[in-house]
Amino acid sequence: MTKSLYAPYIALMKLRVVELLLVTTLPALFLAAKGVPSAVTTVATLIGGTLAAGAANAYNMIIEVDSDRLMGRTSKRPLVNDEVSKKAAHIFAALITVASLAIFAIWTTWLATVITAIAIAFYVFGYTIGLKRRTSQNIVWGGIAGCLPVLIGWAAITNSLSLTAWLFFFLIFFWTPPHFWALAIKYRDDYAAAGIPMLPVVATMKSVQKQMWFHTSGMVLTSIAVVISAKLPIWTIVISVLLALGFGAQLMKIDGPDSDKSAAKLFQWSITYLSVYSLMLVIGVLVK
Repeated sequence: MTKSLYAPYIALMKLRVVELLLVTTLPALFLAAKGVPSAVTTVATLIGGTLAAGAANAYNMIIEVDSDRLMGRTSKRPLVNDEVSKKAAHIFAALITVASLAIFAIWTTWLATVITAIAIAFYVFGYTIGLKRRTSQNIVWGGIAGCLPVLIGWAAITNSLSLTAWLFFFLIFFWTPPHFWALAIKYRDDYAAAGIPMLPVVATMKSVQKQMWFHTSGMVLTSIAVVISAKLPIWTIVISVLLALGFGAQLMKIDGPDSDKSAAKLFQWSITYLSVYSLMLVIGVLVK
């Protein structure tokens, strides 16, 4: 099969978005195992998680194809350009959904499998269909789907959920709105054209910044709570605080004269924050 044939299907999965989900799944595996997790469980969870998130993203593109045509950021997606038909996209999404759940069921635990199914369903029906066009708080509650990989990773190891797992879940819950609203500030004209009420479209920049501070505060508190609950070395708390200070420094610039550029920098910093924090957790587990 040539690249021209499979590339549009890979694009349906939005793998750049999936990368961030895997970034948080991996430390959850290490935390749950209290060390190096089983190689089989780790590989199965990461592959299954990639397919599950890719399926949810593919369904999202099918549902939002008309909106994607109106937005510059999404106007080159495969369904918009007729590189893939809706029928083919449906079949592809269904196949990788089944493959994902089968992988989890065979090589991990029943709880991880159930949570994975919930994550796909919630992103498609809860966020894409139910919330996205109905409330400016869409990403706050819709973002729960992006928090579930943490629980999936934990459940894949232990077939249960602990306090640390839930604290990590809430860290991602609070991290998601500032991360996504930073992107929405840059593309607010696109969202307005598509009639999607993202917060930066319908609220003043001061209001957006205020709500971002609220969620950032929750993120900082839960980031510290995670390392305390997991009984990681004291240096992990120090790094958590330093990362939070860097996040806050970028957020302070949002309401300035060049908010679009500041928002773009905050968006990139939010990715750096989560990546470094996740790496820190893995190292913390291994050296404690």
